[in-house]
Amino acid sequence: MSKEKAPRRVADNAALAVGTQIRGSAQKLNLVAALIRGRPAEEALNILAFSKKAMARDARKVLASAIANAENNHNLDVDALVVSEASVGKAMVLKRFATRGRGKSTRILKPFSRLRIVVTEVQEAEA
Repeated sequence: MSKEKAPRRVADNAALAVGTQIRGSAQKLNLVAALIRGRPAEEALNILAFSKKAMARDARKVLASAIANAENNHNLDVDALVVSEASVGKAMVLKRFATRGRGKSTRILKPFSRLRIVVTEVQEAEA
């Protein structure tokens, strides 16, 4: 009397990883995600490793997790993986305040973002 297994959210030849609490704005993270969309997984890892953008470090962790999920959980060929989707969304926002002159204060917003990466195994004829 156990629950039914949840259906897969991606295709059988794909694996996904989600970074839910990445510190930084979604706009900045989307600039990094645009660098790797549609590229082979190994090339995308190299792009993120040598990128000067600070968000690339967290994006690389999520991509490495997606590749590991593909290899270990779904038995996909690592050399044939392509980043088919890299979508970014907003997560929570920490609200802080900064004291200003004359007894006033202003609001500081510290945003967090979500990153969803899907890697898909492509056949040699398609690549």
